[in-house]
Amino acid sequence: MRIMRWLVVLALVGAGGLYLMARPQPLSAAAVADLTGDAVRGEQVFWAAGCASCHMAADAEGGAELVLSGGQKFPSDFGTFVAPNISQDPEHGIGNWSLLDLANAITRGVSPEGEHYYPSLPYASYAKMELRDVADLYAFLKTLPADPTPSQPHELGFPFSLRDSVGLWKILFLSDDWALPGNLTPTAARGRYIAEALAHCGECHTPRNALGGMDTARWLGGAPNPSGEGRIPNITPAKLGWTAGDIVQYLTTGFTPEYDSVGGHMAHVVENMARLPETDRQAVAEYLLAVPDVE
Repeated sequence: MRIMRWLVVLALVGAGGLYLMARPQPLSAAAVADLTGDAVRGEQVFWAAGCASCHMAADAEGGAELVLSGGQKFPSDFGTFVAPNISQDPEHGIGNWSLLDLANAITRGVSPEGEHYYPSLPYASYAKMELRDVADLYAFLKTLPADPTPSQPHELGFPFSLRDSVGLWKILFLSDDWALPGNLTPTAARGRYIAEALAHCGECHTPRNALGGMDTARWLGGAPNPSGEGRIPNITPAKLGWTAGDIVQYLTTGFTPEYDSVGGHMAHVVENMARLPETDRQAVAEYLLAVPDVE
């Protein structure tokens, strides 16, 4: 009986420790206290990070892409996630958010109310963002219009509807380590920052394990399309078979060396990349050619 009591005590202590570890871990106010954002630089961060691609209304075009009213649906093995309104509307969007609120959301996956966000918001990649870039992004978002469209709830079944379980997911998979570690040339390092952090390329192009974590041992090695239609391609060097010039051309025009044209969500990625300086597209190309091959 004494052994059983000790086992119960140890189990309770372990469960309590796990609960504390799984609680949301927001940044301190001091982390952003000295940051002043620049909206001009923030626009580049906005396009590189693909904010409009997910948060604009479905089929929005032109200036409507900057009305971040949300509503697009993203299917997954865990249910369907619905992009929220992140416009400057103070009630239905993020118009009342502080810089700290935005930094917590996109680098820690924590809401202003102190709850976990689901990793459909790709904070597993944004965790690598420099907080100065977050401040610049915040400044640019403040220049965009407000829209009163209410955000729609995610379409998730039990147990994925339990947000507290996301804390356990974060323990396993939330890290600011690079998928391609080590010293790179300054150009390739810039490309790594864009591809791994801002553009979050791995979120689609890297296979996932049963718990939805990216399998970094097969980084950019291709993955099933969450929609159930087709497969997202392997873009490691041997499989892709493109030169640096081919990659830059594709990210600029949307045309492959075989003269196929980009489609689906990747079309938005190309539109975003084409808005960046060509040096950034060259940096991404150099980075991609440095990624280990995945067969």
